[in-house]
Amino acid sequence: MPARTARLTDSGTRSWPSHRRGQALVETALVVPLLLTLAFGVVAAGRVAHGKMAVEAIAREAARVASMADTAADARAHGLARGREVAAGYGLDDGSLDVRIEPGAFSRGGEVRASVHGDVALDDLPLLNRTHVRVSSDHVERIDAYRSRWRGERNR
Repeated sequence: MPARTARLTDSGTRSWPSHRRGQALVETALVVPLLLTLAFGVVAAGRVAHGKMAVEAIAREAARVASMADTAADARAHGLARGREVAAGYGLDDGSLDVRIEPGAFSRGGEVRASVHGDVALDDLPLLNRTHVRVSSDHVERIDAYRSRWRGERNR
């Protein structure tokens, strides 16, 4: 069968046979949903990666600030406050975040652990209605063994 080609009309423009236009419409109808699904998947993966990066930063900062406190109670309070500040900077201050500070024995050379858990909501993406991905991170920070003027040990 000979190949069909476009014909030139009297005005000098090309005219495609009508079945070629229908074929392009069918191809578009098949490809567009696949491309949209791929695009929404990339956006969802980016949001989850951002959420994971954010909880790692929150845990790291909360543990760092808690390890520099003078008492275990101060470590908990300062670590939680710093965790909330960092979470607000990443836009995760919607209440789905759980930050825990465990100062342990809280002595020189000891460790402070920060655990952060949160949900990344993907509700606004099509095909992912009511989907939440749980992200979490733990970070352990050592308490400096050579700290000077530590109020927590002055009274001992």
